[in-house]
Amino acid sequence: MGSNQTWITDVILLGFQVDPRLEVLLFGFFSLFYSLTLLGNGVILGLICLDSRLHTPMYFFLSSLAIIDMSYASNTVPKTLANLVTQKKTISFAPCILQTFLYLAFGILECLILVVMSYDRYVAICHPLHYSVIMSWRVCTALAATSWVFSFLLALVHVVLILRLPFCGPHEINHFFCEILSVLRLACADTRLNQLVIFVACVFILVGPLSLVLVSYTRILFAILRIQSGEGRRKAFSTCSSHLCVVGLFFGSAIVMYMAPKSRHPEEQQKILSLFYSLFNPMLNPLIYSLRNSEVKGALRRFLGTKRSLGGMVWSILSV
Repeated sequence: MGSNQTWITDVILLGFQVDPRLEVLLFGFFSLFYSLTLLGNGVILGLICLDSRLHTPMYFFLSSLAIIDMSYASNTVPKTLANLVTQKKTISFAPCILQTFLYLAFGILECLILVVMSYDRYVAICHPLHYSVIMSWRVCTALAATSWVFSFLLALVHVVLILRLPFCGPHEINHFFCEILSVLRLACADTRLNQLVIFVACVFILVGPLSLVLVSYTRILFAILRIQSGEGRRKAFSTCSSHLCVVGLFFGSAIVMYMAPKSRHPEEQQKILSLFYSLFNPMLNPLIYSLRNSEVKGALRRFLGTKRSLGGMVWSILSV
């Protein structure tokens, strides 16, 4: 490391380099999507907490997914919105690294929770008589806690490897948040170890779990085809198809971003794919689960019916 190097204190997030009028339009769209993300996931989380019929392992993990999605979006979107309407698009280096850490932690955590949810569906459909024993609350809590601890520890490993590097410029990140590959481009040292660790982590966190999910759903498919009842088969397909849609969106975009060959414009590719992580996936997940899940729709109808009944009672009392 040469003596003429200077350490970075602030970083400029270039974001979406478009016409200022288009930035206002993007601000409107992103604000709407972020609001829908918080509203959709908040509604699902509230329904699961309030409706005792949803106090099952499947919805316990779904509530964890809702918390992760809200946290994931809140880590990147507010700063992106602020940068779209202000001329000063800087972020201090320490908050930038914190944003990278949380981005990695919640991304890994969502991956693990999706795998656990697929295992839950496998046990429920392929071993229904032993479901309550295999997926006891003690096991569910242990799986969730292990996923959280492992995710944050692995993200910490990446951050420690980043902080060992000297950062001397440029002071610009061609992204709308501090994504790990973009942050590494600021380093004025060899980053091959970081790249290797990222690749190995992707193999174990993306390819391995995705293989387990596919094996689980292959066995689930055969089990569903053996179900004699048309109603039972339809219900099993409904819950599993929702989860498969979410798995496809998440793992597909992640594998393309971190493991597929890079395009001629890798940074622009990363921005578009990162939108799926930080904005579109968290917004779509509650829609997918609510539209294709009869139990969630039933809980929402019961909740709205209770609200109307309470409103009618209050109106009757006030009218007396």
